[in-house]
Amino acid sequence: MYRKDDPNQMEFQNFYLPFGGRLDGENRWVILAKQIPWQRIEQEYSALFSQDEGCPAKAARVGFGALIIKERLGVTDRETVEQICENPYLQYFLGFSGFSTEPPFHHTMMTHFRKRFSKEILADINEWIVADAMEQNPEVAVESSKPENSSDAPQDSDDEALPPNNGKMILDATCTPADIAYPTDLKLLNEAREKTEEIIDAFHVPDIGKKRKPRTYRRVARKSYLAVAKQKKPGYKKIHKAIGRQLHFLKRNLQTIETMVEQGRLRLLGKRKYRNLQVVQELYRQQLWMYEEGIHSSPNRIVSISQPHVRPIVRGKARSNVEFGAKISVSMINGFGYVDRINWESYNESGDLTMQIEKYFRRFGCYPVAVLADKIYRTRENRNYCKERGIRLSGPPLGRPKKITEMNAADLKKEKQIHYQDELDRNAIEGKFGQGKRRFTLGLIMAKLAQTSEAVISISFIVMNLEKILSVLLSFLAYHYQTYCQAQHANAPDARNRFLPLQIAA
Repeated sequence: MYRKDDPNQMEFQNFYLPFGGRLDGENRWVILAKQIPWQRIEQEYSALFSQDEGCPAKAARVGFGALIIKERLGVTDRETVEQICENPYLQYFLGFSGFSTEPPFHHTMMTHFRKRFSKEILADINEWIVADAMEQNPEVAVESSKPENSSDAPQDSDDEALPPNNGKMILDATCTPADIAYPTDLKLLNEAREKTEEIIDAFHVPDIGKKRKPRTYRRVARKSYLAVAKQKKPGYKKIHKAIGRQLHFLKRNLQTIETMVEQGRLRLLGKRKYRNLQVVQELYRQQLWMYEEGIHSSPNRIVSISQPHVRPIVRGKARSNVEFGAKISVSMINGFGYVDRINWESYNESGDLTMQIEKYFRRFGCYPVAVLADKIYRTRENRNYCKERGIRLSGPPLGRPKKITEMNAADLKKEKQIHYQDELDRNAIEGKFGQGKRRFTLGLIMAKLAQTSEAVISISFIVMNLEKILSVLLSFLAYHYQTYCQAQHANAPDARNRFLPLQIAA
């Protein structure tokens, strides 16, 4: 059940402080609270609940605000609740009527908040925040390019020209690594064997003292695994032989489990163990097929039993050739990031270009002047799509480079300068990825479920956009304060006023 008439949503002036005083109106959390459309978020959030059944849910502002606080502070769920209990500005940010030292909710509620805010809802919230910021604060919207008319712009059915192309869009994709150990076939099979041994132990509980437990040879299997795992550089033959042994032990355990399931003991398993059994069965099928075929790849390959949705993403980077997590396609406009796609399977990001450009058109009512992307996006289909809409796709054209002559030397030099500037401008999205992975949580997603991990990724980009808005607004306030101080310094009748500060840090 959800109550829309939440009494906790109070005005800034009415926030109660038991120790006296009042909150600072220029505090960062107070400014951020004004940049978030709480009412629109509440409308989307309330649709998830019944209006007259169940326990009352926490307000949308409390749930979404807590996720923002956690991501911005970079702390755990438990520490997030502790920070809220100690900071009146955080409690105001969550919409409370006054300061209280009592925890507003249990830290396990953070997982429920992440489940309730899907990636679709968070994508809409990100759109609202950026659109409102650009509308209410013109200094936030820094145009990437001046409006330009394109002679190649398409015509609609009524022969009326579409709005002229305007702005630039930067595209790129990256991987957000999940919090899993580096997977190897031998390590996965050993873990799967241990999971099956736990399941057999659970099935045998009613027969303790009555029947003998089925043999699992766990000590022999463990010793066989460690004999290879502890070696610094075991050879291929040793690893291949060890994998075959673990497959044999795992096959024996699965056959024992199948026999005990036929006896009606499946009801003895909890939800987690039953899920592990399903994952282990699929893992055994994949590993056996790869072992028999002598290959090291499989469709929908499982690399983690606890997080079976995680897939290997081949990146080809010098630091890490393969990463394990979700792959995301991101577009960057005027310094703001938009997550256009989140997928756990590896895919070619060049296929997202048309979708991302059409989203740009829905946001701003026009196509961009230029799309800045790396080489993988410059396919023939994407080039034709951009040409039909008068969009310049960064990078050199297809084919052999033109021969430099006296007639075209100036044009070729200008094109080269444009390509060089495009590469410089495209660095902005690489910096955005670096900010998300170093400053925020994109570098290691600690959530365990696919849905909650997608929420963490989306929240990270929302927080980065809020940080950009906050930095621009604080710089704007600092500039006006500096101008005021300079005016006071110039008109000061007393020489002592000349020591007023002339510069402050943003």
